[in-house]
Parts: sequence; structure tokens; C-alpha cells
Amino acid sequence: MTQGTYFAWELASRGDAPCVRDDRLQLSYVQFAQRVDAVAQQLAGLGVGPGDMVATFLPNRAELLITLMAAWRLRAVATPVNPGFTDAEAEYQLGDSGAKVVVGQAPVGDPARIFLDVDDLAVRPTAQWTPPTPPTEADDALLIYTSGSTGRPKGVRLGHDNLHFFGRSGGEHFQCGPDTHALLILPLFHVNAICVSCLTPIMAGGQVSITGQFSVSRFFDDVTRLRPTFFSAVPTIYALLVSQAGGVPPGALDSLRYAICGAAPISPELLAKTEETFGVPIVEGYGLTEATCASACNPVGGVRKLGTVGPALPGQRIRIVDANGDDAPTGQRGEVLIAGPAVMRGYLNRPEATAETIVDGWLHTGDVGILDDDGYLRIVDRIKDMIIRGGENIYPKEIEAALATNPAVLECAVVGAPDPLLGEVPVAFVVGYPGTDLTADDLAEFVAPQLTKVKRPSAIHIVDALPRNPVGKIDKPGLRRQTAAAGQVQPAGAAPA
Repeated sequence: MTQGTYFAWELASRGDAPCVRDDRLQLSYVQFAQRVDAVAQQLAGLGVGPGDMVATFLPNRAELLITLMAAWRLRAVATPVNPGFTDAEAEYQLGDSGAKVVVGQAPVGDPARIFLDVDDLAVRPTAQWTPPTPPTEADDALLIYTSGSTGRPKGVRLGHDNLHFFGRSGGEHFQCGPDTHALLILPLFHVNAICVSCLTPIMAGGQVSITGQFSVSRFFDDVTRLRPTFFSAVPTIYALLVSQAGGVPPGALDSLRYAICGAAPISPELLAKTEETFGVPIVEGYGLTEATCASACNPVGGVRKLGTVGPALPGQRIRIVDANGDDAPTGQRGEVLIAGPAVMRGYLNRPEATAETIVDGWLHTGDVGILDDDGYLRIVDRIKDMIIRGGENIYPKEIEAALATNPAVLECAVVGAPDPLLGEVPVAFVVGYPGTDLTADDLAEFVAPQLTKVKRPSAIHIVDALPRNPVGKIDKPGLRRQTAAAGQVQPAGAAPA
């Protein structure tokens, strides 16, 4: 694998080559390194040192990345907080992580905690600045909190060894070099944005353009103006882009070489529409925060298998095990396990949860998958999302895949709803493309030939939007609570259970 580092102070020799920009700043490698040192000196003056926690409470902007790097300069740890959090939600992460300083646009959480206004960040170190001992691979680097879909969010500890490994592995897989230019549209409090769209291009000598609040019109304007070579997004964003891409000027997307899709499964139909719209490969990948973002991905230049998330990334290993923990035969479903240098160090202050998740070096993902003869992984569903209907195991993703083949369906989600006789029955929530006439009866009729009776939704709800958790994934726990609170399912547009 290619070697390299993302430490700004070690990359200043790249001089005036473009490094990071946002809506207000445009920084070369030497300017980026200067800003990082300036903020590191400022944080050191506030008492930040090795092992301390520095939090950011910021929207996507260059200062967020500068603050992360500045914390690392001091061998401190960074924890980015979702700027959309309420004060109580933010305080939970700040308190649980033991944050010493918060860098943000306005104070948040405990008023006794040190707050540094982003507009007051230093831009040049003073002549008295003496850089401390540099961080090592053994130091913790990031504390990223899980979405908290079950219980309270947990802090995932990722070290510099994890991040450097992923940067090298990802750079090799995505063929990154000095001409790589990432357009960052995902939130920077998420590991995908930090690792895929920032650290990997920087390690390769490329550049990062940080966009602010995402919108479809802004996206196409940014691509036309900035000429990025790739971007990473979630299926919902691709659905929005495809549905409103009719007015894109010819040649506006010519700089793109590929795009990455992750965080949630994308239907084959949407994937095909997106590739047709953008004229480049859309490589679907799979991963989780506990494994430093991505563990499998379809190749940019090799064989891409529709419906799979590709083979393991370089240096990582994937197994499928049955309920007894034994390796499942090729082509058989089971739990996805991951091993390699990308696996987290553990959950902060939660040794029991760590021990349950990492067993003998293997990360238990809680996802159900299948490996084919070529080592390509297909994700079937989440173990916890599985619906047991009268003793029959039903995977919601299979029902969602059938619904998604309808050209009027923009996105959908299927969850289990309580039933007094059968225990659980599948219920679907569906969002249609703008301007389409979509009814529950039509959808029920549409999927009937594709699904056995036991798998057909007992109710189909047409909704304007699906609820999402802080990182943009569909909030299935919330949908399950909603259906449970509604009581017994009333069949709508589908055969009664």
C-alpha cells in the first residue's frame, strides 16, 4: 500500500498546492499547516494536552478540520458533535467524552466548560510556538458517537493507527493521487466524511472542497464550478439528485471519475439511474464507525457487482458466521464479522459492550450478509431489524427491494409492527418521486407477484418523508415505535395478515 500521512505539519512541504477550501476560505498545504499550528498553540494555552478531549460543535466548514488537526498536534483527541443536536443531546456527548474545550459558533452544554468561538480562532502561531512531541500511532485520534438507535449513543475510539491504515487502504482502492479532488457534502461529525472525503485525499496529496448546507441546486453548481473528481453520498441524496438533474448543463459533470455510495443500501434501480445520470461508476460500499468507516467496496476500475457492496478493502478481512459462530458456507447468510487494522479500539468506558462486540479480534457487526465465490459481500439486513411473523423470519430489505423496483418509488422502509396473533407483521412506509401518483393499493398489487404472501406488507403508508437519525440513516427504531404506539395494524392497500 502507498505510504503517507494526513498530519498537516508534516505536509507543509507541498507548499502552495491546494489543500482545503470552503465557502469562505481557500488554503494551500502550507497555509493549512499554519492554521493548524496557530489553533494548536491556542488550545495549548487553554490547558489542552495529551489525552485531553477537544469537541467541535460546528457545521461543515474548514475550521472543523483545522480544529481536529490542532487537537492531534497536541496528542489530544477530537470528538465532533452534531451541530443539529439540542443542548441536552450535545451535553450528553460532551459530558460522556469528558470534553475539556468546545469550539463552536455559540456556547453549548455546561457553561463551566471552556468555550472557544470559531471566529476567534488564531490564524498564525506566534514566534514563541514550540511544537510538542508529535502524536504516535498508539494515540487515540477520534471519538465518534454512534447514532444511538438502541440505547444511549456510545463513543467509538479510533486511533491514528486506524485512520492512517484506512487512508492508505482507501487511497489504494479509490486510486487516489495528487490530482484527486473530493467534494465533501456529508456531515463532518460522521466518520465517512472525515476519512473518505478528507483524510484519504489529503494523504494522497489531493484536495478537499467542503460544501455547506446540502441542496440539489447547490450540488450541481459546486460540481460545475469546483471540478471535483469524486464525492461520497447516501442513497437519499442520490435519489434527490437523480429526480432533479434534468437541467444540468452538458459537460457540467465531466470532472467526475466516480462517486461513492454508503451508509445505507441503495436499490439496484436507483443505482442504475444514478450511473446513467452522472455517466460515471457509482461504487457501493459498506462499513460502520466501529471499523473506521468502510470495510468493503466495489472497485472503481474492476468488476462491480450490482446488489453487492464489493469485496473487502485492502488489508481487511470479512467472514460470515452462523448462529453457532461457525463459518457459513459460501452463498449462505449469516452475521458479518470484520477483522484487521481498521477495527476500533473499543467503546469509551464501556468494557462490557466492547467485549460483546469484538471477540477474538473479530468485530461482530449485527448485519446479516452473504459472501459469493469471488468474496463479494451482499448485505441482507440487520439482525435486529428481522421480523418474525408467526415463526417465519422475514428480512425487511427483501420487501424494500421489491417496492423499490416500482419506478414511482423514491425510497421506502419496512419495519415490524406488533400483531396479537402473529407476533409481528411487516409494514411499509413509502416516499414517491415528486409529481408521481402513488397509492398503497397500486403498490400492494405491484409487489404481490414478487413476494410470497407471508412477506407482503400488512399495511403500506405513503408518506412525504422518512424520519432520519443524526447521521442521515432512516430511523427504523422510530418507525417501529410509531407503529407500536398506533396499536394493531389496520391493513391498508395490502392483503390482511
